[in-house]
Amino acid sequence: MAAESEVDDRELVTWWGLVVEACARTAPLLQVGPVGGVDLPGPWFEVLLRLLRTPGYRLPMTQLAHDVALSSGGFTKLADRMVREALIERQVSAEDRRVVFAALTERGLRVGEEAQRLHVAALRQHFLAPLGVRRAGELASLMRVLRDASEAQRGSV
Repeated sequence: MAAESEVDDRELVTWWGLVVEACARTAPLLQVGPVGGVDLPGPWFEVLLRLLRTPGYRLPMTQLAHDVALSSGGFTKLADRMVREALIERQVSAEDRRVVFAALTERGLRVGEEAQRLHVAALRQHFLAPLGVRRAGELASLMRVLRDASEAQRGSV
């Protein structure tokens, strides 16, 4: 593998630009739109997906805020709107009353499952089909490395 200094500055900028452009152009193709009479903006959908993938369909609100890259105040507003739509409910921890969970409601589970089904179909068409299984898996592995390195860097600041 080439040393970092062996990559021309312009080439490095081009590589990163391609990553940004690919994400920006593909992301809109993966949006699921309204599901079950509910418009699902990106962060709402992310919350539903994360809760669907979690045993018990609930996570601490502080963790969800971090995972969807929102401030605690921003996530509180998002959660308020999702509660009004009966997609999630707040549950206070029995062990630690300072911890509040966001948990899927029955409606949230139905909407989330349908949204996930639509999202998977779009992923198969716009992510998996152009790359193939091997390259899609390689890309996911590389993005995990980048995410983890960025998270470690943020933690050290």
